[in-house]
Amino acid sequence: MNARSMKPMLDRVRNIVPVQEPHRHKGQAGRIGVVGGSREYTGAPYFAAISALKVGADLVHVFCPKAAAPVIKSYSPELIVHPLLDEKDAILQIQPVMERLHVIIIGPGLGRDNVALHNAAELIRICRQLQKPLIIDADGLLLVSHDPTLVKDYYGAILTPNAVEFSRLFGNDRDHIMEAMAKYGQGMSVLEKGPNDRIYDTYAVERFDCPMGGSGRRCGGQGDLLAGALATFYYWARESKTEVSPTIVACFAASYLTKTCNSYAFRLKGRSMTTGDMIDQIHNVFDDIFEHRKE
Repeated sequence: MNARSMKPMLDRVRNIVPVQEPHRHKGQAGRIGVVGGSREYTGAPYFAAISALKVGADLVHVFCPKAAAPVIKSYSPELIVHPLLDEKDAILQIQPVMERLHVIIIGPGLGRDNVALHNAAELIRICRQLQKPLIIDADGLLLVSHDPTLVKDYYGAILTPNAVEFSRLFGNDRDHIMEAMAKYGQGMSVLEKGPNDRIYDTYAVERFDCPMGGSGRRCGGQGDLLAGALATFYYWARESKTEVSPTIVACFAASYLTKTCNSYAFRLKGRSMTTGDMIDQIHNVFDDIFEHRKE
């Protein structure tokens, strides 16, 4: 995809970005939820949450196990952290908050704790009942691979697998990928992460290839940045009065932003680049590519 062919898609992304006007109120640009984290993995939910916030969401809630909460709180005071995910009555406490959120991310750093996994699966079912836009990433995809009914015919769900997770979900036969996705029904979308990310729409039965980009530096956490960015773009796209394919335009925006953040950060840091350096570039990338310009 060259610059000329990208222009229509970039214009669509700019059209969904809310204009920053004085009359807008807190929460109107997006209230995002991140379900994940574990004793071992505290960075993943933080990266997803702070990325959603820095792309432009107003409020981000993190639902995590008790052991992860103090660490995530120490990373940033801007995030609202709920240390509930490994409690047996977690659902009763989380659901009232979740009902007020616009997009939910499930999976970053979730780990293998049985109680947390059970609660995450139950939250996917609740999101379906509430018709919440949902992004499932990382360890959340393990739940889906074990029980495809969690997202079968779930309109508004987006899966974001890497190469290994994609094969676990859909097999390795690239000639019949759309057929393999049929067991998940219609409505679910997939953003496959790779050298050039691919978007699969199971409702329209089509594939959209995102442009290549980034660098050879593959530090951990980049997928979490993408998931957080996707949540904010997804809310904006769904709220847009003109966008007819909110899933595709949001996935494209998150993919392009993530790869461009990688390029910007790599120019500055090279081999020492980390995902934190990429997050520091979100403002510059957004300002250069997606921000509204006065005529």
